Amino acid sequence: MAEKKQIPLRLSEKLYQAIAAWAEDDFRSVNGQIEYLLTECVKQRRKNGGYVGTEIDAPLGLDPDTFSPADPPKK
Repeated sequence: MAEKKQIPLRLSEKLYQAIAAWAEDDFRSVNGQIEYLLTECVKQRRKNGGYVGTEIDAPLGLDPDTFSPADPPKK
């Protein structure tokens, strides 16, 4: 297996908790979940030649005072 590059990553507590809850749902570690999500984004970009979403830079609309990692995603 190829050696993996280690990088420091700073996340807000709310984002970390959301990723941790998602990782638990998918039976992954937080690190494994982040790696999986990044890998999927890169695959999608290579496939489509663009970003995963057309509104990648749009605000998420998360209110940090009321956000809960267990909240379902808004569509």
